[in-house]
Amino acid sequence: MYKWNYQNKRKGALCLPKQTFDQIDAFQWVASVQVATVWTSPDSSREIDTFGISTPTDIDRWIETLSYEDKLALCEDNRVQTQVLYGEQVYVTEIKGEWAHVVIPSQPSYKDKRGYPGWVPIHQLKQVDRSLWDQKKRAMVIKDKSWLTYEGKNHDFKLSYLTTLPVHDVYEDRVQVQTPHGKGYLDLSDVHIFSTSDGLEQGTGKSIVKAVEAYTGLNYFWGGMSSFGYDCSGLAYAAHKANGYLIARDAGDQANDGIEVRVDELQPGDLLFFAYQGGSGTIHHVGIYYGDGKMLHSPQTGKGTEIIAIKDTKYEKELCTARRYWLNTEENHNG
Repeated sequence: MYKWNYQNKRKGALCLPKQTFDQIDAFQWVASVQVATVWTSPDSSREIDTFGISTPTDIDRWIETLSYEDKLALCEDNRVQTQVLYGEQVYVTEIKGEWAHVVIPSQPSYKDKRGYPGWVPIHQLKQVDRSLWDQKKRAMVIKDKSWLTYEGKNHDFKLSYLTTLPVHDVYEDRVQVQTPHGKGYLDLSDVHIFSTSDGLEQGTGKSIVKAVEAYTGLNYFWGGMSSFGYDCSGLAYAAHKANGYLIARDAGDQANDGIEVRVDELQPGDLLFFAYQGGSGTIHHVGIYYGDGKMLHSPQTGKGTEIIAIKDTKYEKELCTARRYWLNTEENHNG
């Protein structure tokens, strides 16, 4: 099983973007739509998923047009695996007709030591020049959504929270970024700019909670890895990504690493894992400890992200382990 070496962390930053550049050639594949959904097989998508597999995508419209049963089937019929954001790198391992089998190096998984595997429509990917992509700075979207614009082109994208792109120039009120479609612009107030070599500064447990607290009420979406809709482990992944930590994609993998935490020593930002059979079976859910006996989580299809008290709920009975990936305050800011 894949395990991220939790101890392999430098004080101050984890190089989330840089680590994906060490094993690539002159060109690399990246997602060229706002959110590319990664399917279990080329036959997994349905006619009702057209807005999610088209180019460009319309994720808002796709989610709005799916019924509860349609969304539930993404999970119960094992149709969707995960998602990648605009500009996120993938390795293409096979092309079959109009579909590409990929692995995602930024999403660790026991399923493949190279990254999370699955299938994406080939037209939702684009090969880009590494020399254009490997810039000294990068811009990460820190707003719920941000509009990417192009001068002289009618080719705008509504990008998700945590979409990250290389920076070319910074102006008074906007930043010029490299995209799969050339140079575009994001509002400066919508992004956080950081050094590619240094990576993001690592945050505290409280900042992990704060990173996704605003998504309370956002509808659950199976396989979701964007602010258009998260699943439970996608929300936990995003909260850590926003704070400079790379953790596994799925809850089962997330529970196998980090530092184990006793229930009576929980702090905000710790991850809580829940298993069937009263906590002794297979892990099926993850939440973020909020403090005061509460949990922030994305529960299930048909419900929105919520903050709830754990006591006297099914989660109290199913709690099987807790893990911490964040650094303590002294180590994080005084090292």
